[in-house]
Amino acid sequence: MRKPPTIPQPVADEQAPQLAPELQLLADWMDGVFRVPGVGWRFGLDAILGFIPGIGDTATSVASLYILTAAHRYGVTRTTLLRMALNVVLDAVVGAIPLVGDIFDVYWKSNQRNVAILKRHMLAVPAEQRHLQRADRWFVVLLVTVLALLLIGSVIVAAMLLTWLVRTLAQAF
Repeated sequence: MRKPPTIPQPVADEQAPQLAPELQLLADWMDGVFRVPGVGWRFGLDAILGFIPGIGDTATSVASLYILTAAHRYGVTRTTLLRMALNVVLDAVVGAIPLVGDIFDVYWKSNQRNVAILKRHMLAVPAEQRHLQRADRWFVVLLVTVLALLLIGSVIVAAMLLTWLVRTLAQAF
């Protein structure tokens, strides 16, 4: 009689790597500790501190970097670290825009996104890790492409505005 093929068993909970509870707690405080009654929208200290120009966004970025350095300690791949770093950079850059950045902080929740990415990678079996790695690469490629297009667009708009300004000034004199 033939022996049935072995089916890989999922890792028992006690053997699986555990995420430090302070990372989830930090992400919750930064992105979702407060709730708007009736609507159900959640926001955290990231959106509130963002109202303080310069200092608020810097302080929230430091908290986000703590989660990123923890991901490095857990040994996630470079692509995953880059994806998480881009979440932090996007949150910091858009968050620096007055009011618009605060609304974006309520929606984007970069800390909760990064903790979710970290958990997913820690608990994934090798086949899932390859799939997640590909998804991370595509996210990075897409985000870099969008940022490059925005940069090109802003350079074109700046050149058009400069040309208009020079023509207007030339006609005035």
